[in-house]
Amino acid sequence: MACLDRRDLGLLVLRVGTGAVLAAHGTQKLAGWFGGGGIEGTTAAMEAMGFHPPKHSAVAAGLGEAGGGALLALGLATPAAGAAAAGSMAGAVAVHAPAGFFAQGGGYEYPAFLGFTAAAIGLIGPGRYSLDHATRHVFNQPWVVALAFAGSAVAAAAVVGRRAKGRAVVDPDAT
Repeated sequence: MACLDRRDLGLLVLRVGTGAVLAAHGTQKLAGWFGGGGIEGTTAAMEAMGFHPPKHSAVAAGLGEAGGGALLALGLATPAAGAAAAGSMAGAVAVHAPAGFFAQGGGYEYPAFLGFTAAAIGLIGPGRYSLDHATRHVFNQPWVVALAFAGSAVAAAAVVGRRAKGRAVVDPDAT
């Protein structure tokens, strides 16, 4: 019997912890769990934050966080999961950026950390203690990494860009 690999064990802990936080955050948006607003409350919040269409934005953010987080925790389709979660966090960073970096002042510190962590896990891979490993890495191929991160980057840029453009039209003094 092979002894435990500390790297793989560390990836398991990082994946499960990060994935659980993201999944919990996403289920607040989608189902109203853990004190969240559910899809209706999240839709209203998305509209107030300048995301359009707000319901589609709410569903996409919730799925990126809940789905990406759950898949990260399981270590399944890890590149796509990391890319989806990182893309969702890019939208959150855009919302919090005007408040500066630190979370204490409403800044983007927390979503940036979650996004970078999810992206790193998606890039490095899930490790041996994962469903990707159990399925012989069928969803953890180099082409999946490239496609998932390129798609997530394009989608995040489009969503954040559309929000910024819409906010500039509504408030010409917005930065």
